[in-house]
Amino acid sequence: MSNFARRLWSDQVGQDIAEYAVMVAVILIIVVGTIRLIGSNSNTVFSNVASAVQ
Repeated sequence: MSNFARRLWSDQVGQDIAEYAVMVAVILIIVVGTIRLIGSNSNTVFSNVASAVQ
């Protein structure tokens, strides 16, 4: 039983997967936030250009 507990304690595969999941989540939050910011700003720019053309 102690050998099994020692292997579980030293096994880092699950820890690596959790770290990658957190890293992907942070990157996705940054990307989505950037796209929303750029999207709203570009919508304003296109609206201003459309108004100027008319």
